[in-house]
Amino acid sequence: MGEHGWQDGEVRGDGCPAPRAGAADPSEEFLGLLHDVLRSVRREASTILGHDITPGQLRLLRTLDHAGEPRRLGELAEVLDVAPRSMTSKVDQAEADGWVRRVPDPADRRATLVELTDAGHEQLARLSARRQEGARARLDVLAPDEQAALLHLLRRVARG
Repeated sequence: MGEHGWQDGEVRGDGCPAPRAGAADPSEEFLGLLHDVLRSVRREASTILGHDITPGQLRLLRTLDHAGEPRRLGELAEVLDVAPRSMTSKVDQAEADGWVRRVPDPADRRATLVELTDAGHEQLARLSARRQEGARARLDVLAPDEQAALLHLLRRVARG
């Protein structure tokens, strides 16, 4: 029996894995399916990232992109929930790769800010496009109305 309640390899008529016989609680199946999808997405992401960028560096670049303006190292460390010295090494590596640069903080001459470079924006755009291709391929197993229904239901679940 698989960890998510169905026999390994057992499939329903619609091509979906069959739920565990006698499983009364759909939350167990929901968690199992969610785990499977996320594990698959993470596995694909590591293939996409390859040796070009680490997941931590990607999080740094995405955080800077979402911020929309340069940020202090301490702020980045707090947002990413990492030790400041770890943030320094992440920024050092991203700077060496040409994805970020340190700039003076106009409000405090002693401090520096970190911002994305054009190369950092380009790297994010490339990786985002590749991730979207993978997500599109997953969704393409569904008809357009099924995709819309899935997204609608996931929004409701996400709102809780």
